[in-house]
Amino acid sequence: AAGMAAPTMEERKACWGARDEFWQCLDSHGDDAAKCEKLRRAFESRCPQQWVKHFDKRRDYLKYKKKLETEGYLPPEAAGKS
Repeated sequence: AAGMAAPTMEERKACWGARDEFWQCLDSHGDDAAKCEKLRRAFESRCPQQWVKHFDKRRDYLKYKKKLETEGYLPPEAAGKS
């Protein structure tokens, strides 16, 4: 299928650029996706669908990691015994 072809360097750059703009928008609006809808659509139209899924997961992971770093991590068992 044509959709499975590896993106060219140009396409990859377009995809990464769209992702960065979308993520920056989310960052500056406290992750309010509604405010970044246009950029989200650009991101989805410029990136292969698997990449969009991958980047979404990646962003969730990065946010989660940052949260752990700023708030500290409590192992679940320690939290239960306090």
